[in-house]
Amino acid sequence: MMSALSIALLVFIILESTNIIILYFFPGAKKGNGIGVFNAFEKSKADTEIHELIKYLINWVAGTKLIFIALLIVILFKGDETLKLLAVIVLIPSIASFYWRLYPAIRKMDRNDQISPKGYSGILLILISLFLAGFVTALIISLLL
Repeated sequence: MMSALSIALLVFIILESTNIIILYFFPGAKKGNGIGVFNAFEKSKADTEIHELIKYLINWVAGTKLIFIALLIVILFKGDETLKLLAVIVLIPSIASFYWRLYPAIRKMDRNDQISPKGYSGILLILISLFLAGFVTALIISLLL
């Protein structure tokens, strides 16, 4: 039977893997953290230099996520419960860093009608909060059992 930590890591790996696929192969998507939610993505296509920079940054983010997910896969399948516990403990503040810079930026863009669909920043806020709640719950279960 999988531990709560393993389940939390597996769910995160699956969800983030779909984000990697979207960023690499469907970057203009408006779902799964596709860049299409930003109105500026379409506008950037009018300026080749800017659009090439944006495509590079999208692939950079996807590549970083890929490295991160690959390491989590190793931890999931080869790590003991202590390593999984430490991984979850580290994931909590790293994911929470979203609230420091990314959320204020996307909320501002949403308020300024630079995001489609309107209200996407709130959806993202809920999704990130659910990730955190899942990891905190797995951590508590792990520590209590």
